[in-house]
Amino acid sequence: MTATSAPRQTGTYLDRILVQTAKDVAARKALVSIDALREMAASQPAPVDVEAALNRDRVTVIAEIKRASPSKGTFPVSVVPSEIAAAYIDGGAAAISCLTDEPFFKGSLTDLEAVTRTAYAARNPIGVLRKDFMLDRYQIDEARAFGASCILLIAAALDDGALADLHAYARSLGLSVLVEVHDEEEARRAVGLGATLIGINNRDLRTFHVDLGTTERIAPLLPAGTTVVGESGIFTEGDVSRLANAGVAAVLVGESLIMQEDRAAAVRALAGVSRGR
Repeated sequence: MTATSAPRQTGTYLDRILVQTAKDVAARKALVSIDALREMAASQPAPVDVEAALNRDRVTVIAEIKRASPSKGTFPVSVVPSEIAAAYIDGGAAAISCLTDEPFFKGSLTDLEAVTRTAYAARNPIGVLRKDFMLDRYQIDEARAFGASCILLIAAALDDGALADLHAYARSLGLSVLVEVHDEEEARRAVGLGATLIGINNRDLRTFHVDLGTTERIAPLLPAGTTVVGESGIFTEGDVSRLANAGVAAVLVGESLIMQEDRAAAVRALAGVSRGR
C-alpha cells in the first residue's frame, strides 16, 4: 500500500482540509484493509463510463448530493441520498456527484453507497463521482468498493507525481477521472498529464468568490476532444448557456439543486441547453 501523498501547500483554505483528510485516511487504513476493500470492489457492477455519458448534443448535468460546504455551512434541507439520487435520475442527470468528506461537507461513504445502489438500479444505470480530496490510492480503492465509477483529482492539491500516479491507478481500475483546475497553470498540468475529462472550478480558493469568466477564460485553451465540465456558480439556464458558449460539455451543480423542492424539474431545466462550439 502506498503512503498518503503529502498535500501541496496552496496558501488557501484547502490546506486545512487536506491536512485533515490525510489524518482521516490514515485512521481508515487502520480499520479496513486494502484486501477487504478490493473484495468489496469485486462484488460491484462494472464502472459506468462517465466521460462518454457526458458527451451528448446538449449540455449534460452532473447533479451533486451535498449536505454542507465550508462557505455556506449546513444547508437547511433534508438530505436523503437515495431519494435525491432517484430525483436526479428522473430529471435526466448524466451522472451524480456525491460528497464523502465528513469534517467539512458532512458527507460519508455511507452516502456514496446509498447513491451508487440507486444509480445502478435505475433502468439506465448512471455513473457516480466520488467527490473528495484524493491523496492516496487507498481512497480510490474505497471509491470502487462503494460503487463509484469516477473520482475527482484536484490539481491544486497534488504535485505532478502524485497527480499522475493517482490518475493512472484510477484508470487501471476502470474509473473515469475528473481533473479539476482553477487557473491556466493547473490546466496546463492537466493537459500534460493526458487528462481528457477536465473540470474548471469557477470558485477562487483564496476568496471563495465565484466567476463564470474563469471557465470562459480557460476552456478555449484546452485541446479539441477534451470533455470540459463547468463547476461552481451555476444556478440558471442562463448560466448553463453562458458556459455552453465557452465550450463545456457538462456542468457540475450542487447547491442550487439541493435547495430545490422539485429537484427532478430543476435538473431537467438545466439539461435542456444546447451545446456551444
